[in-house]
Amino acid sequence: MVSKINIDEFRNRLMANTKIGSPKIKIPMGFLAIFNSNQKCFYGNFDNSNFELTTNSDFAPVLYFLRGNYKSAENKLLVNYSVEPVGKLRIAWVKYFPLMLLIMCNYLFYYVVIPPKEVHITFNIIIVLIAILSVWLLQLQKKKLRRKFNKIFAII
Repeated sequence: MVSKINIDEFRNRLMANTKIGSPKIKIPMGFLAIFNSNQKCFYGNFDNSNFELTTNSDFAPVLYFLRGNYKSAENKLLVNYSVEPVGKLRIAWVKYFPLMLLIMCNYLFYYVVIPPKEVHITFNIIIVLIAILSVWLLQLQKKKLRRKFNKIFAII
């Protein structure tokens, strides 16, 4: 992909918008984050030609990061990057935990506790909605990371 800015401006924007740290082990601090200033958009590492960035969020868990490189060629800045999962186990947990919960609740409702049908149907609907929401949030977080990167670094 091509950026509208030159390589020096790209490095300056990387420095201005990135808090240094390893994006693979970024742990949200949650409520403790009120004692910490979080003014930069990205969290990660970069050097003269490579970068690894993720969102700098204190409350939401980080599930994806950007890995890529950049170089100047023919008065244009070429930026190649990909959005990768931080850990396949995290992604699998977010995707499949609601399904495991659905199976577990149905097992309990059929064999251990026999609630009224209204309660059973309500629980199943809520768990299915949670499953749909979790998959949608995974896609949204990936798209949001890509969109934010493209906007800040003026990538066409």
